[in-house]
Amino acid sequence: MGRQRRDERDEPQARLSDGSIARIAPSEFGSGWELIVDGTPQSHVDLDDPTHLHFEYVARMGAVIDQLPPGPLTAVHLGGGGLTIPRYIDATRPGSRQQVVELEQALVDLVRAQLPLPRGAAIRIRIGDAREGLGRLPSAMTGQVDLLVSDVYSGAQTPAHLTTVEFYRAAAALLAPHGVLLVNVADGAGLAFARRQVATIRDVLPHVVVLAEVQVLKGRRFGNLVVAASAAPLPTEWLPRLMAAGPHPAKVAEGREIDEFVRGAIPATDADATASPKPSASLFER
Repeated sequence: MGRQRRDERDEPQARLSDGSIARIAPSEFGSGWELIVDGTPQSHVDLDDPTHLHFEYVARMGAVIDQLPPGPLTAVHLGGGGLTIPRYIDATRPGSRQQVVELEQALVDLVRAQLPLPRGAAIRIRIGDAREGLGRLPSAMTGQVDLLVSDVYSGAQTPAHLTTVEFYRAAAALLAPHGVLLVNVADGAGLAFARRQVATIRDVLPHVVVLAEVQVLKGRRFGNLVVAASAAPLPTEWLPRLMAAGPHPAKVAEGREIDEFVRGAIPATDADATASPKPSASLFER
């Protein structure tokens, strides 16, 4: 049986430009709220505790962010969703300046109304395509961004134009010398898309690690992989123990493991890129 709630029709919702429905629902797994788009959970937000990162891949992003140099961050987020990571950074690194690029005005309006941002948070939301939005950011940000998060989905897929060498070059141009790119990559059996994505990102930023649940990293089930990349070496010695301690054992692939992971994968370009694979409709059933 699909993901249904007794009062689903009464939940706050908005129709997006592609006809899909976004809605805000109480979380079925403890405190907080979920943003659900066309049946796919997109974000979990805990207004009482913005440091509560419920989704596993988001918690892994948070683990990487925690290891960035102390103090406020200059951050760019491609894909807004429920603004979970911007809220996390605002709570853990007061004074951070953040820019969010989100395609759907209706989604932003829904989230702002139902899940308001903390008062005083320096989080600016820009409406538009993520890739085009990179070029519309203030020129003073070029080479100054500490963190750039790419977590863009149309329905349950990442659009092809946000998976290419050309896209990642534009993103990398914003990064400070030790800035970090974080990308959420969803893939299933065989990991053909994920392997190509890692090869593509490494073609632009040479230092790459991949964080994922063990069975996902082995290509045995559909799930999310977090790719962290930088022009400078990443601080990774603490990650394996931290990942293994989670409720679902996970690991970090780096160095030679990345070499093996991308072996034979050809970086994606604007001429030949494809969207991420669409998960089975049963993946989000409860």
